[in-house]
This record gives sequence, C-alpha cells and structure tokens, in this order.
Amino acid sequence: MTQRTLVLVKPDGVQRGLTGQILARIEAKGYSLAELKHVTATREVLEQHYAEHQGKPFFEPLVEFMMSGPVVAAVVEGDRVIEGFRSLAGATEPTTAAPGTIRGDLGRDWGEKVQKNLVHGSDSPESAEREIGIWFG
Repeated sequence: MTQRTLVLVKPDGVQRGLTGQILARIEAKGYSLAELKHVTATREVLEQHYAEHQGKPFFEPLVEFMMSGPVVAAVVEGDRVIEGFRSLAGATEPTTAAPGTIRGDLGRDWGEKVQKNLVHGSDSPESAEREIGIWFG
C-alpha cells in the first residue's frame, strides 16, 4: 500500500543542524524522498496547515514558532509511510518519546510555551493529501 506523506523538519530541527540526521533516518527506514524544499513558512501557509487548531490557546505560539526560522518540507513515499513515519518520529512529547525515535533521541523539553518537537508527519491519507497541497501546490 504505497502512500505519500508530508514530513516537516521544524525550525528547531533545522536550527540545531538535525535535518540530515532526520532525513537519513527516513531513508534508512526504506522510504523515498519524492520532493524536498527548504522554506520559510508564511502565516498564510501555517494558518492553512494548522486550520483545525485556530482559536486554541496554543495556536498563536505554534504559528510564531513555525515562522521563527526555516523549515524543511518533504514528500515522503513508501508502503504504509504515514503510520511508519509517525512511529519513527515518536510521541509528540519529546521527554517521554521512546528511545530510538527521532523525538526520543534528539528532542527535549525546552521549558517554553510551545512544544518544540523537531518534526511533523501527516496523521492520515486525507491529511497527507491536504498538507502536501498546501506546502507543494
């Protein structure tokens, strides 16, 4: 069941120089990088991407964080890649993410009002299609 998903290396991952390690883990898992770009996200793109969170208390800090530096956006392909990448990324909370995952090995809590957890991965085929359209047109 070949799928496509959107993976974002968030500003904290790019700023810490972890993009190569993160992409290497994706490729080592056997997935393919179909498209890749280094961008500075605009408010418009982020409002579309995080539309379901508008009005929530964490929305504005999240948008500000995602605009704080460059992001690497990738379309990743492979069998069951949506489920596989989310497993590879680990739990949302870096402090409790399992060792061996991206967030478990490379992430930590920085004591800030927004969760800096290195990566985003689409959570369903529908989300992947919508998110890829937002980031790659």
